[in-house]
Amino acid sequence: MSDVNTGSSPRRHQVVVIGSGFGGLFGAKALRDADVDVTMIARTTHHLFQPLLYQVATGILSEGEIAPPTREVLSRQANATVLLGDVQSIDLEARTVTHQVLGRQSVTPYDSLLVAAGAGQSYFGNDQFAEFAPGMKSIDDALELRGRIFGAFELAENLAAKGENVDHLLTFVVVGAGPTGVEMAGQIAELAHRTLKRDFRFINTHEARVILLDAAPQVLPPFGAKLGAKTKKTLEKLGVEVQLGAMVVDVDERGLVVQDKDGTQRRIEAVTKMWAAGVQASPLSKTLAEQSGASLDRAGRIGVNPDLTLPGYPEVFVVGDMIALNNLPGVAQVAIQGAKYASREIKGRLKGKAPQEPFKYFDKGSMATISRFDAVAMVGKLRITGLIAWLMWLGVHLVYLTGFKNQVTALLHWTVTFLSNDRSERVATEQQIFARAALQRLPGGASELVSAPGSGNDRRAELEAIAAEESRLTDSGERGRVSDRTA
Repeated sequence: MSDVNTGSSPRRHQVVVIGSGFGGLFGAKALRDADVDVTMIARTTHHLFQPLLYQVATGILSEGEIAPPTREVLSRQANATVLLGDVQSIDLEARTVTHQVLGRQSVTPYDSLLVAAGAGQSYFGNDQFAEFAPGMKSIDDALELRGRIFGAFELAENLAAKGENVDHLLTFVVVGAGPTGVEMAGQIAELAHRTLKRDFRFINTHEARVILLDAAPQVLPPFGAKLGAKTKKTLEKLGVEVQLGAMVVDVDERGLVVQDKDGTQRRIEAVTKMWAAGVQASPLSKTLAEQSGASLDRAGRIGVNPDLTLPGYPEVFVVGDMIALNNLPGVAQVAIQGAKYASREIKGRLKGKAPQEPFKYFDKGSMATISRFDAVAMVGKLRITGLIAWLMWLGVHLVYLTGFKNQVTALLHWTVTFLSNDRSERVATEQQIFARAALQRLPGGASELVSAPGSGNDRRAELEAIAAEESRLTDSGERGRVSDRTA
């Protein structure tokens, strides 16, 4: 984006939004009617409805239904521009954001900055675990896990047909008993015990083991002891083995090592593992902290002022999972409400209004599904379980899905899945499982697979000659004709 206005009107206030998640999208949309230019920079081209990623991983929904194109969502917002790129640095003094995509670098200036880059999976210092136990933070994660889950059943069928042992293939381990881990374990159990039970000939999917591990003493700690106990009991009825007080100390291709409370270690043989045990704020938190002197907590979240601004830089707002303020939870509503608050403050400043009161989060409650027709919900002082909680979960998630088209298709898929046990999104490919690992082995990542500008000229003549010959064969009617020499 240029910092110079080529028209006759004065340059408008430039707002840069980093991230296309809940904070970034709702922040940009809240500036729709403001006299500003909004530039959203994000590493993906879509807005991800992260709470439903586990349904992509287990074949209920397609990725498109929970990840609409950001450009489409903002297409009617005339003052919004969307740029694809991974933000590499932020210069607080120069007020610029530098991002790159496939080795191409761009610099965008700002007057106000809204940082909503979210958080990634935390392996508590053991990042090497990620190769064997993907997290659940992106579409790539969900598709890789879908490939691993359905692929494990397919491989088990092949080996069982030859009389080989397949216990390690039919053991699925979910690490972390928070909402994501609970939902994932419940859905894998439903897959094995209901959806796939008639699809194979040499394996009995009902004998598959689904293990939910957590070092904590209870399931769903933020939901309180009562709902945690209810959830554990329901999971066990589904066939999930809930192992608490169990800390993962090593992970490899074929299994993982667990240390129990008494210090003893044991190994679980399992090819398919999924990690949902912790989160780590975006590395941009560290970038901002180094320049501003703001504090960072153990999860990498940055300390911000009560008005969500960066200490010493009132033009920079940080929202969502990146911030450490008043013990706010890392949920979508914190990001949404924070982004709307920041947008109001930007508009108020441009109009010369007094600053708002400090940001105050309104807790709308927490929900988690356990299985079809069963969920837990915490709304204020109410603690709700069973079908009513599940219907509440269904309604809330449907409302917050972006786009009427996605709401309709998601509702249709839910109807089919929950009434018939069928799942339409069961495609699993080797590319889904191994492509990311292959890219990570390249020193320069995906950029090494892309030619530098202008480097394809040597190939142009060859391609033109091939096209000309294809056209000649068609026009002359020579295709399929037996030549005189071979007649």
